[in-house]
Amino acid sequence: MCLLWWIRKSKICYICVMDESIRIDKWLWSVRVYATRSQATEECKKGRITIGGVAVKPSRVVKIGEIILVKKNPVTYSYKVIELLGKRVGAKLVPQYMEDLTSPEELRKLDDTQGGALFIRDRGAGRPTKKDRRDIGRVTDW
Repeated sequence: MCLLWWIRKSKICYICVMDESIRIDKWLWSVRVYATRSQATEECKKGRITIGGVAVKPSRVVKIGEIILVKKNPVTYSYKVIELLGKRVGAKLVPQYMEDLTSPEELRKLDDTQGGALFIRDRGAGRPTKKDRRDIGRVTDW
């Protein structure tokens, strides 16, 4: 919604001010939490996005100052809404619109899972048997 406009050097210039309503899926997409808006919508439908401990629908309106929890296994990220926006912005501009409140303990979970394998299999041992696959499934909760 553009509120102000003026003419400058024979061009009409607009100052656009966002009204106080933006959908959660659109906001998550525009601050680059998800690559596509469809992904943000799906995550909302699956209940992985929460505000105030309540899973939200994709059409939920975001307000300034709210803390949004985003579950991306194994980490739960938390973001504080600083400003609303409706268009996707560059990565350098994201800190103007949200603050990352994710604790270092949560980020360490990400490092732990990236580092090593949960089981070691000898090189040249061949394809895992059915019993081996079941054991692997029990260990990894697969």
